[in-house]
Amino acid sequence: MSDESANDPLPRMSKEKAEEWAKHWTDSMVSTARARLDPETARPSADFTDCVGRNGETADDGRFDLSYSVRGTLPRADHAAAVTAIKDTLKKKGFEIQTFVVNEDEEPANVVDARHPEDRQFVSVGSVDKNLLVFVVNTPCLLPPGVDQQQF
Repeated sequence: MSDESANDPLPRMSKEKAEEWAKHWTDSMVSTARARLDPETARPSADFTDCVGRNGETADDGRFDLSYSVRGTLPRADHAAAVTAIKDTLKKKGFEIQTFVVNEDEEPANVVDARHPEDRQFVSVGSVDKNLLVFVVNTPCLLPPGVDQQQF
């Protein structure tokens, strides 16, 4: 159970800065994995959605979540080592590992999911195809700068 309140101050960030921040995280994970961003397969994606509270509440103050992903090219034989290296790096940065699987032949193969307990960002890396890994960053609920936070 969390001690967080619906009216605790939200972190502030513009959508542009949030996307830059998420891209930085995915780029860092791609580098750790020693993968390559191939323009034909990378498919960077930024999906902004409205934040939804624990009880289904939504606000009109512009708060948002971001899910950002990109695909990196890496031979399947190297996926387990890549996911393991990312897991080790995330643990050093204070992330809690929620899922960790390395398996060459079965699905889900080669997955790490982690959440930062303080910053509340979620990251995930996993095999999606023979030579592709997907790198995902989900931000916590963010409030744009200069906006008054709606109270519930």
